[in-house]
Parts: sequence; C-alpha cells; structure tokens
Amino acid sequence: MSNLHEQFGDIDIYLFDQILRGRSTREGRILDLGCGAGRNLVYLLREGYDVYGVDADPQAVERVRRLAGKLSPALPASNFRLESIEEVSFPNGFADFVISSAVLHFARDDDHFDAMLRATWRVLKPGGILFCRLASSIGMESQVERVRGRRFRLPDGSERYLVDEALLTNLTKDLGGELADPLKTTIVQNQRCMTTWVLRKTPPNL
Repeated sequence: MSNLHEQFGDIDIYLFDQILRGRSTREGRILDLGCGAGRNLVYLLREGYDVYGVDADPQAVERVRRLAGKLSPALPASNFRLESIEEVSFPNGFADFVISSAVLHFARDDDHFDAMLRATWRVLKPGGILFCRLASSIGMESQVERVRGRRFRLPDGSERYLVDEALLTNLTKDLGGELADPLKTTIVQNQRCMTTWVLRKTPPNL
C-alpha cells in the first residue's frame, strides 16, 4: 500500500481515470491551475510528463517546486509559478491537458468565476482536454442554503460557489467546447457534492 501511495500520491481518482484512458500523454504539456503542493502531480512527475503548475500560495509553490526537483529534476523550477488563476501568465493554447481540481468553487462571485474559467480555457490548446472538479448543487438542491448569487452554504458548514447541470451545459457551449465525458457527481453523505466536468476544446475549423 505504501508503495502505491509513493507512486501515485494523493491523486484525484477521477483524474487518474483520465490518465489511464490516455487523455494526457508525455508528448503534451500538462498544466495544473491551482496545483497546491502537487497532490495530483506525483505520478505525472515520476513518469516524466511535461508538467507545469500555478498557485496563489507562495508556500504551496515552494513545496511543489521541491517535489518536482525530487521526482523530475530536469524540469525547471520556473514551470511552477506564483500567480492567481485569473492572471495566469502562460500563453494562449499552451497546454494539451489542463487540470482544475477543487479550485473554481472558491470564486467570490460570478465575475471572479468567469475570470478564472476564461483564463483556464485560454491556456488550453485547441483539441486539448480540460479536467475540472468543482463543487455543485446537483442532487443536493434542497440541502444547500443560498448566501448570495451562486455562493451557498453546504450542510458540512463550508461556503462555496456552486454550479449546476444547466450552467455547466451552457458554459460548455459558450466556451466552444464539447463534453469529453458525461457529467459525474459524487455526493458525500448529503454533506457536499463534487462534479467532474471534462471538456474537449473544439478546434476553430470544426
């Protein structure tokens, strides 16, 4: 068990599913927006993927740089940048596979959510995959309490920006993407729920 954890770290099982199905490759760039200390990057770094990350927490960026230095020393420390998602400095169409895991639900309001999402989409290459996990109200509509706008208080006491199926469907079309997988939502003992939203960025000529 300890060897498996050493190999894979605390990777999100739904992200691991995408990797197993070949949605990311060693030939493409992987960009983790809101990477934290690198919980989703251990396996990718060990296996020699071309990995990049962004986080607004300086301690997290320092930790992920140390992790990368240990597991994939050929990667430059500059691959991991201290910056907010809405102001990400990587160029348009930079990454073949973008990870947004448990990040967008920290949006303060609609404008902040939109800014983070648009920046995330901007750095994704046409034809690339966005893997997004975020809090939602799907299946728990009657158990969340609206605070303001799309900010809700969950039964577990946390406050999050919550999406729903209609919003994700509309955003998929608005962004110019297509669902690579059906929406999948996990409800944890009626306390909170997380939805997996996986999009392919449709090339402009299609």
